[in-house]
Amino acid sequence: MIEKIQRLLAEVENLKAQNAEELEALRIKYLSKKGEISALMNDFRSVPAEQKKELGMKLNELKTKVTNHINELKEQFAAQDTGTDDLDLTRTAYPIPLGTRHPLSIVKNEIIDIFSRMGFTLADGPEVEDDWHVFSAMNFAEDHPARDMQDTFFVEAHPDIILRTHTSSVQARVMDKQQPPIRVICPGRVYRNEAISARAHCFFHQVEALYIDENVSFSDLKQALLILAQELFGADTKIRLRPSYFPFTEPSAEMDISCFLCGGEGCSFCKGTGWVEILGCGMVDPNVLELNGIDSKKYSGWALGMGVERITNLKYQVKDLRMFSENDTRFLKEFESAN
Repeated sequence: MIEKIQRLLAEVENLKAQNAEELEALRIKYLSKKGEISALMNDFRSVPAEQKKELGMKLNELKTKVTNHINELKEQFAAQDTGTDDLDLTRTAYPIPLGTRHPLSIVKNEIIDIFSRMGFTLADGPEVEDDWHVFSAMNFAEDHPARDMQDTFFVEAHPDIILRTHTSSVQARVMDKQQPPIRVICPGRVYRNEAISARAHCFFHQVEALYIDENVSFSDLKQALLILAQELFGADTKIRLRPSYFPFTEPSAEMDISCFLCGGEGCSFCKGTGWVEILGCGMVDPNVLELNGIDSKKYSGWALGMGVERITNLKYQVKDLRMFSENDTRFLKEFESAN
């Protein structure tokens, strides 16, 4: 038996394999249950007691040497395997197409960036809201049409819980927790019970801004509107304000911008008027300030709100609002250069 062990030890020194298959054959020959070393282990049981110590040491030496040598060969093969055997060098460098930002995200982030440079901070709130923050705190009368079931999604089991119809609810939460000066921008998704068409959807996105401090005037609002319009649509953009009505602002106005396609001369896009409406705004109604715990005799403020889809339509001429929520990759790829 000692002669067989010595012979196998000599063989181990010269073990070689050209590939993984040959290496596996060596492993099976020496280390498997039916291999050379297992056979020697079986023979070891019949060895006389006085020889067991010497033969046991030799057997252990043989097994260790075979195991180490096979592992060394295996590591050599792993180092040589670069994984390029099946590489198709004719394939494009980027087989997986890169994604793009959604056009609504592009425009929303642009608006946020403009306001952040004017000192506004982000504020957020829940999409499932209560009646107080959506309507009552914003000076909506009990019989205001916006409270009607045709406009608002109500939670059936809880009639005072609704899906917010505007992000003004975030303004109410900010005013409830913070005393002026307040300078926040509130982007978010809102919901209204409307029929889905090319020009309307049951959900859309808004960005609202609120500024409250001492001695805030309408001229401050007008300056912020001019900066916003020129940053979004170009330095030559002009604005005009038309009287309007909103429950939470007084006085209120709609803001138009000069048509950036015809330069204000009149075209089919602006319906020949030279102007395009983009948002609503106004001075915060004193009732809103008082309802939210702010002294209207000491503080004043302005607010504005715009639909992100509306601004995106103007910037990119998207005719169908449904395109924004259908996740058509062909549509989204058109905005690669805008990222």
